[in-house]
Amino acid sequence: MADYENCMECGADLHDDDIAIFRKLVDRGAEEFFCIDCLGEHLSCTRAEIERLIKYYRDSGQCTLFR
Repeated sequence: MADYENCMECGADLHDDDIAIFRKLVDRGAEEFFCIDCLGEHLSCTRAEIERLIKYYRDSGQCTLFR
């Protein structure tokens, strides 16, 4: 069953950006997601790096996940 409300790792509440960046970087068709912090651990990068990517994709206006 799809879970669009909680991180599958830590259970934290998810927001639109958590879901969008997970789909962009991991699996476009995902139905379960990591929060930004858990995604950073999974990808061995920092929260700040992921937030920069989110800003980049939103500012570019090219990615439908961030509109």
